[in-house]
Amino acid sequence: MSPEGPRLWEPARSLVGLSTASVYPESAAVAFELAGKLGYDGVEVMVWTDPVSQDPYALQRLSQHYSVPVLAIHAPCLIITQRVWTTDPWTKLQKAQFAAELVGAKTVVVHPPFRWQRDYARGFRDGVRRLAQETDVRFAVENMFPLRVRGREVSAYQPSWDVAAQEPYRDYTLDLSHAAVSQSDALGMLEAMGDRLTHLHIADGTGLPKDEHLVPGRGGQPCAAVLERLAARDFAGHVIVEINTRRALDRAEREADLAEALAFCRLHLVTPRPTPGVADLA
Repeated sequence: MSPEGPRLWEPARSLVGLSTASVYPESAAVAFELAGKLGYDGVEVMVWTDPVSQDPYALQRLSQHYSVPVLAIHAPCLIITQRVWTTDPWTKLQKAQFAAELVGAKTVVVHPPFRWQRDYARGFRDGVRRLAQETDVRFAVENMFPLRVRGREVSAYQPSWDVAAQEPYRDYTLDLSHAAVSQSDALGMLEAMGDRLTHLHIADGTGLPKDEHLVPGRGGQPCAAVLERLAARDFAGHVIVEINTRRALDRAEREADLAEALAFCRLHLVTPRPTPGVADLA
């Protein structure tokens, strides 16, 4: 028996990464630096207005410089990134695939189409399936949330923000902050996605009609339960910390939030081992 006694818990197989969005308004380069400093297993690059995030070769150099792998590329699907790389949504996904393949990332995170992207929406499911068949990179479609206007819910997405309620996609990203905004049953959504869930954005929320991305444990989402269920099913996908640190007063406060989020994930991403018998303790 080891001097520490029998180990009754084992770390899960999942790698815990840091989204570059978690250091905003600082740059993607800072995310690589902090991920290495704090002990994250890698980063997810949110492609947006930061020029570094848009340059796959710059990302490759950062990954090598800090010895921090790129686990995923988040395609530029936000309203503020409608002109990043191109205005054509299929070209965006192709560029995201190229970036992922160049840096060795396993996943491209993609949002469902906006309502006004009619042609893109009509071919979205089949198009994502075709892209996935041409590469080892997974295109993991992320759950979103409705907008609340004068007491009514309005979806900005086609066919729905609730991607788990439709005909199944090959791969899913579950975002717990988005689940909070939509006031969804996150555990129910986890079960609906089933084995097709390959990627998790871990963050918390209180149910307000805004995307809060709180440090896990500071809101009302079952963050601990989701991580524990994934660990129990031997989840081998990535867990990405995607929190909002914009209100941090300085770098030290930002680092403290990122360290707390990582510790939360490590604490709950464990699997029980069978209780050792007498012979095992000898």
